[in-house]
Amino acid sequence: MITCYLRYVVDPLKLKEFEAYGKMWIPLVEKFGGKHHGYFMPHEGANNIALALFSFPSLTAYEAYRTKAASDPECQAAMRYYEETKCFTSYERSFMRPVFG
Repeated sequence: MITCYLRYVVDPLKLKEFEAYGKMWIPLVEKFGGKHHGYFMPHEGANNIALALFSFPSLTAYEAYRTKAASDPECQAAMRYYEETKCFTSYERSFMRPVFG
């Protein structure tokens, strides 16, 4: 299993829009075989950092999701929403492997 960790730099004046953006992606990740662990919005501390975590069985499964998402109408609509709102300015993507007890 791999977990994708996304760290977003968000516009603090557009948190409502970013939250709506995140809610669009949660079911889309799951539609293509992933398990979404949620978006995490600023609360205390920095007001411009948000996170998202989701997992796939393998990096190959994640890459298949990316390929399918590129031509999916719902995914394209989510990207258009981002382009219209500019609710974040940048993001970093890292892949982690979980360790369980």
